[in-house]
Amino acid sequence: MINISKGVFGERVFKLAGIGALILLLVFFVGIVLAMLTYTDWETFWLALLSMEIIYAVTLSLFTATVATIVSVIIAIPVAYTISKSQFWGKDVIDSLLDLPIVISPIALGAALLVFFNTGVGAAINTHVRFVFAIPGIILAQITVVCALAVRLLKSTYDSIDPRYEQVGRTLGCSKPEAFFRITMPLAKNGLISACILTWARAIGEFGATVMLAGATAMKTETLPIAIFLSFASGDISKAIAVIFILIAIAIAALLIMRKLIGKRFAL
Repeated sequence: MINISKGVFGERVFKLAGIGALILLLVFFVGIVLAMLTYTDWETFWLALLSMEIIYAVTLSLFTATVATIVSVIIAIPVAYTISKSQFWGKDVIDSLLDLPIVISPIALGAALLVFFNTGVGAAINTHVRFVFAIPGIILAQITVVCALAVRLLKSTYDSIDPRYEQVGRTLGCSKPEAFFRITMPLAKNGLISACILTWARAIGEFGATVMLAGATAMKTETLPIAIFLSFASGDISKAIAVIFILIAIAIAALLIMRKLIGKRFAL
């Protein structure tokens, strides 16, 4: 009886601790949103929301994030599959190196890109396709930051797929590429969808590498995060809050779409 009582008490304490932590986190985030709502001058807010500068920032962010996501996922699919399903010398080292963009500050990555374009090879490349202080630089900075995330998400997906499915396909006459496209990729559909959406959402919010490589020029390289930076720098708090709410709306929409498409099964 004593052991049962202790077990019930411990279970209640554990449950209450979990609920308390959840409530604390919700209060924290709701408090931040309420602070922005109460601080906002709504007339100025709507004027800022409909300004040409913000419309340009939204359009540029959607375009660059979409291109960066497409390129990143195209690269990530074979890379993640190779790391997940193949054994080769130095695999652990290469796998760790691919995680560096996730843990290194985006500002450091942007600075490294900027240094590269000041070398002989980088300057030659920049002469033909301008990356520094230009829109292609935004896309390159976003790819540099989010490609590793796409690789990590897809690798987790491939790791969860039993290799025997491909082996059965091979015994039935499929070549390696046929087994990959006809068996593995359909099984990885949910993970691929979640990787695309999360990579895209991360690219939308990318700031550090972008501002280092492409700069922060209004109506030229002004993505949504850069618009927040420029708004605060000029003291236009209402415009900054308007952009923050746009980013929140995009993030919520992306998560809701992901849940709608693949349910609660996230390939993380």
